[in-house]
Amino acid sequence: MRPPSIEDVSEQKKLFVVYQPIVDLKTGKPFAYEALVRSRSETFPDPPSILSAAIEARAMGRIGRVIREIAAGECPDAPLFLNIHPNELDDSWLVRPDDPIFSHEHPIYLEITESVPLTHFKFCHGVLREVRSRGANLAVDDLGAGYSNLKYIADLNPEVVKIDRDLVAGLKPGTRLYRLVASIVRLCNDMGALVVCEGIETYDEFMASRDAGAQYGQGYYFARPATPRPMYDWKKLSNPPPAR
Repeated sequence: MRPPSIEDVSEQKKLFVVYQPIVDLKTGKPFAYEALVRSRSETFPDPPSILSAAIEARAMGRIGRVIREIAAGECPDAPLFLNIHPNELDDSWLVRPDDPIFSHEHPIYLEITESVPLTHFKFCHGVLREVRSRGANLAVDDLGAGYSNLKYIADLNPEVVKIDRDLVAGLKPGTRLYRLVASIVRLCNDMGALVVCEGIETYDEFMASRDAGAQYGQGYYFARPATPRPMYDWKKLSNPPPAR
């Protein structure tokens, strides 16, 4: 008996999606939700194993389509951030006219990781240009993870830039890190991109991200990824915790 393939897992509906809110740091309202794939399969139990199997089977485009269908179907009433693997830019699935990103009634942001070489995106620029011309938005993810190529912001002209947890962890006003983050936020805003600080886990990181000028925040401080979409208590979160 052959082992189950990633296509089998998809057809058996063992893939599902969890959602994490992206929060307006001034009003507390959810700006959008990031959709993250999860699995009930023992063979492919986590996102890395799902992606690796899909790439090996040359099925990344098909699996990406399945994930988008689940996310858009379960979250029809809110903007969505959807992660796009670079391999999906190499085939035609993403530009098919019946893809859910073109019929969703709220804005769609396609997340492209900053760690992928810019030359890849130049090669696939036609795909990005096509989907954006039909209403999809672009978000550059993980800015600040490892090396940072700020040329991404100039070349890709994204609507949103997400600053990685590496730059948010322990963020405090008055520090060199804070000045760096504030400068990056200003640069992104000057180039027409809104900014999300990712990986916010504490009240201090939340306040520092907001004070640095970031429009939005995401992280365990607000809510962990869950399905159905998680709720959060803004009144509680926006007030300092009691002194110990």
